[in-house]
Amino acid sequence: PGGEQSPHLFQFRKDGFLVLEHFFTAEECDSMRNQIQRIIAEMEVPPHCRTEFSTKEEEQLQAQGSSDYFLTSGDKIRFFFEKGVLDERGNFLIPKEKSVSKIGHALHAYDPVFKQITHSSKVQELGRKLGLERPVVVQSMYIFKQPGIGGEVTPHQDATFLHTEPLGRVLGFWIALEDATRENGCLWFIPGSHTSGITRRMVRAASGTSTCVEFVGSEPAYDNSQFIPLPISKGGLILIHGEVVHKSELNSSESSRHAFTFHVMEAKDTSWSKENWLQPTPELPFPSLYT
Repeated sequence: PGGEQSPHLFQFRKDGFLVLEHFFTAEECDSMRNQIQRIIAEMEVPPHCRTEFSTKEEEQLQAQGSSDYFLTSGDKIRFFFEKGVLDERGNFLIPKEKSVSKIGHALHAYDPVFKQITHSSKVQELGRKLGLERPVVVQSMYIFKQPGIGGEVTPHQDATFLHTEPLGRVLGFWIALEDATRENGCLWFIPGSHTSGITRRMVRAASGTSTCVEFVGSEPAYDNSQFIPLPISKGGLILIHGEVVHKSELNSSESSRHAFTFHVMEAKDTSWSKENWLQPTPELPFPSLYT
């Protein structure tokens, strides 16, 4: 509000992202990493990863199982694997802690460590500085970006997946739990690309179709030379506007690039699209960021 806008806020509104180095301590990062190791140690391989392909029908069932697993993960802690790490019986071909691509989408609600980080006083204070009046947490993810196999994330806008009316009400908090470098797959952004809306939406497909979601519209061809890399050290936070275009490259290095990320929506005068894959549930309505 009024004239006294901080330089940070100005930068965020101009670029569509903001880098805040050393926002979290090394200890806070390590507590998240240790907690995720405990979660993985107890992990069961989801049933849809275990079917052995034989008939077309079973493949469809598997695809359906996989899509249901994803669609109903909004209020659970679930596991998503890198390609080629499980055999058809669901046995690991590599150490299991190296096989996971991400864990989502409700760590912030059901895990004490991630809940504490998400609602930490630093984060709440930042929300207030950003002028958020009724922020709610819509989802969270732990992303591993495994060495050698951590796949690229193609250029996208978060609002493609988390659509609101009006746009501009979704904000990502991306926390580096290890140094993120150009070698291990740091984020890249097109500065100022958050001001022209979105061209593609991911929506829930009609029930009964084999795919669970479909894309409406298409991603334009972005000019690669416009992207700038944002390496950031362990504990750093990147604020991501819902419409800024960003990507990350394949991790071809020997080191992982763990990150914890969560998305917040300004709920005041905002409607969450009924077509989004992610929906609040009676078990987990979107919790307020402010406690």
